[in-house]
Amino acid sequence: MTEQDSPAAAAPAPFKRMAERFRGYLPVVVDVETGGFDCARHALLELAAIPIELDAQGRFVPGEVACAHLQPAPGLEIDPKSLEVTGIILDHPFRMAKPEKEALDHVFAAVRAAVRRHACQRAILVGHNAHFDLGFLNAAVARVQHKRNPFHPFSVFDTVTLGGVAYGQTVLARAVQAAGFGWNSDEAHSAVYDAERTAELFCRIANTWGGWTRAADAATPAATAGTGPSPPPT
Repeated sequence: MTEQDSPAAAAPAPFKRMAERFRGYLPVVVDVETGGFDCARHALLELAAIPIELDAQGRFVPGEVACAHLQPAPGLEIDPKSLEVTGIILDHPFRMAKPEKEALDHVFAAVRAAVRRHACQRAILVGHNAHFDLGFLNAAVARVQHKRNPFHPFSVFDTVTLGGVAYGQTVLARAVQAAGFGWNSDEAHSAVYDAERTAELFCRIANTWGGWTRAADAATPAATAGTGPSPPPT
């Protein structure tokens, strides 16, 4: 068989795989709803996680949400004012809340599957005021002594910073609207809704920033300077 007859090797994709983009970390958007502001004292009540995926053109897109309502862990407090904000009704018959360990198992299984699918080594939490979400997540992991937490224990991507740089907005609702998406105040303060909007915001900014093609690797820093999102209009 001649060289011409040999099947051609498949050309590499023109864009970087997820595992090549963030040092082997998979961005996963997380939002929590809680019984207060102190992760050591207040209960974790809702948890939602959305792995970031790639479309056929290599653009970031939100993946499928994994979520759970949680039963308040024994000994933790719930501030009634927090329930007024979130609208959570703890004894609602359709809430179907899970114990913390079971809820973490459910969400973490979906995150680990996404990490494996993208050949990444670990997940990195993306959140709006991300250390708030990570604090409550880590506290729950410690309480149940969970051994298979897929998230980096302290590093995060925060859309407060990204939204401030890209659009001059640090409040989630305003940053989402500045990015061109709608915002429904009646649905806000649900872990799923806030995670979905945060995922859209992260993807919009990351896609606008660019630099995810293999051709970008050959560019010099000087050639790629200033290719991020345009500043917000004055």
